Amino acid sequence: MQSVKIGRCALLSSKISQVTLMRSSCSSQFGWGHIACTSAGVRRMTSASSQPVVIRIPRRMQEHIENIKQMQSKKFDKLPTVKPGRLLIKSKNPQLNQSVGYTLGKFEQPDLTSKAWKSNKALGDYFSINSIQSAPPSVLKQKNVGDHSASAPQKTFKCFNICPELVETLHSQNIIHPTTVQMQTIPKILKGRNILCAAETGSGKTLAYLLPIIHRLQEEPFTDTERNIRAVVIVPSRELAEQVTSVARSVSKPFGLVVKVAGGGRGVGNIKAAFSHGQPDVLVATPGALLKALWKRFINLNQLNFLVIDEADTMFDESFAGMLENILSHTEVASRLSDTVGIVRKAQLVVVGATFPGGVGEVLSKVTDLASMVTVKSQMLHHLMPHVKQTFLRVKGADKILELHQALKKAEMEHKGVLVFCNSASTVNWLGYSLEEMGVRHMRLQGEMPATMREGIFRNFQRGNVDVLICTDIASRGLDTQRVGLIVNYDFPETHTDYIHRAGRVGRAGGSEGGEVLSFVTHRWDVELVQRIETAARRRTSLPGMESEIQKPRNKTEREMKEK
Repeated sequence: MQSVKIGRCALLSSKISQVTLMRSSCSSQFGWGHIACTSAGVRRMTSASSQPVVIRIPRRMQEHIENIKQMQSKKFDKLPTVKPGRLLIKSKNPQLNQSVGYTLGKFEQPDLTSKAWKSNKALGDYFSINSIQSAPPSVLKQKNVGDHSASAPQKTFKCFNICPELVETLHSQNIIHPTTVQMQTIPKILKGRNILCAAETGSGKTLAYLLPIIHRLQEEPFTDTERNIRAVVIVPSRELAEQVTSVARSVSKPFGLVVKVAGGGRGVGNIKAAFSHGQPDVLVATPGALLKALWKRFINLNQLNFLVIDEADTMFDESFAGMLENILSHTEVASRLSDTVGIVRKAQLVVVGATFPGGVGEVLSKVTDLASMVTVKSQMLHHLMPHVKQTFLRVKGADKILELHQALKKAEMEHKGVLVFCNSASTVNWLGYSLEEMGVRHMRLQGEMPATMREGIFRNFQRGNVDVLICTDIASRGLDTQRVGLIVNYDFPETHTDYIHRAGRVGRAGGSEGGEVLSFVTHRWDVELVQRIETAARRRTSLPGMESEIQKPRNKTEREMKEK
C-alpha cells in the first residue's frame, strides 16, 4: 500500500512539474502574463464544463494599466476637499446643507431641498440662503497698496470734478464715498453719453443720474424769462416720483434750481396748478400725468437736455410701453455724442433699472440709434444678494397668518421695519383686518386706494410712525427703505423680477445691516420658481431666463409691412 501511495505521489509531482515547465516556456516565448497563461495539457485534465473562461492580457498592457492607475491616484490626491465651516444653504435636513467652501461642478446636479415641495408631505420643510458678507456688493472696498499694512483711501465724489457745492451737500447728508455703480455711470453721463444702467437694488442709481444732471444744469445760467424744462425723470408710481423729487431738491438747493413733481391719480386741474408759476428746471413725473400735461400744453420739451427713464423694467413693460412711446415722440433724443452739445442740442437719454429691461430695443430704436447706448451692468445683476439672509418656508395657506404673526413679534423686539408683500389689493385689505384683530399696528398701501389716501402713507412709514407696512408690488420698485430690516413675501412673487425687487427693499447701501427675507411657499406653481432660486444660490449664478443685453428689433417681413 505504501509503494502504491508513493507511486501515485511521484506521478502527480511529475505532472505538476510538466505544467510548470510549460507555463515558463509559454511565458518566455510569447510574453503572456502569469494570470493568463494556461497550458493545453491542464485544459485536457479538466472538464470543459467546470473550467471558467480565461482572458489573456499582454504584459505590456498590464503595465500600461498600472501606470494609469498610479497617475489617477496622484491626481485625485490634489483635489480640494470640502472643509466644515459656515453654511451657504441651511436645510431642515442636515444632509442637504451646503457649505460656503463647496463649489458645484459644471455638470453636477445639486440636491435641492425644494425638490419634493410639490407634495403635501413637504409641509413644514424649509431652507435658508445665509448671508456670506456684511456689506452690499455695491459698496467699494479698500484696496491694499505697497505693503499689506497700509491701505488706499476710498475715493470721494471729488474725483468726478463736479462743483464743490454738490460735494459739500452730499457730505452734509453723510454721503461721502461713491458706490461702484456711481463710479461707472457718473463720468459717462458727464461726457454726454446715452446710458443704460442696470444694477442691483440699493446701489445708488438715483444719485448716479441726478448728480451729473444737476452739475450740468448749474453750469448754464438762465434768466426767469428763459426758464424751460431741461430735465425730465419718468417713474412708474406716484410714491417713487415724490421720493426722487425729494432727493433732487436736496442736492439742487444750493443752485436755486426748481424741481416739480407731477404724479398720477390727480385731475387735470391739479396738474395745471403745478405749472401755474412757470416751468421747472427738473420735472419728475409719472407717464400718465406727463402725457396729460403735454396734451393740454401746460409744458413743452423743446429745450430738454436730459430724459431719464427710471425703473426701466417696469416702464418698458406692456402696461407702460405705449405711453412711453408717445412721450418719446414729443422729444428729440440724441443719436450721437455731438448732438448733446452746441446751441441746437438734443436730449441725452439715461435708462436706469434694477433688472435689465426686456423691450428696450423695440421702443428706443424708433427714436435713437441703439449703437449710441452705452451699457453699464453691475457684476451682481440678477444675482441673489449675498449680504441678505433669505428663508423659504413650505407652509399650508391657513397657517401663513400664524407664521407671519410670529415673525412680526420677533421683528418688534428687534425694532425692525417690516414690509409684507401680497399679490393683490384684496389680500392686503383682508390681511390688514386680520392683523388688527391680533392687535398689530400697521399701515396698508395698494394701487386701488385713492390718491388722497395713498399720499403720505409711505412717508409716514419711512419716518417710523408705524413699523409694519402691508403692500402690493407698488412698494417694491425703487422706494428707499433703509429702515426696513425684514421683508415677508406673504404671497410668493410670480416672477424672478418681482422677487429681486421685493428682496431689494432690504440690505440697501447706507441702511441697517442684518436684513432678512422670509417667503411663504404655499401653491404648487410657486415651487418651480423656488427651485430655480435655490439652484442659482447653490451654483452662485444669476437667476435664469432674464435679459442681459439690448435686443435689436427684428426686421419686419413684407407681409407685415403690407398689413400695416
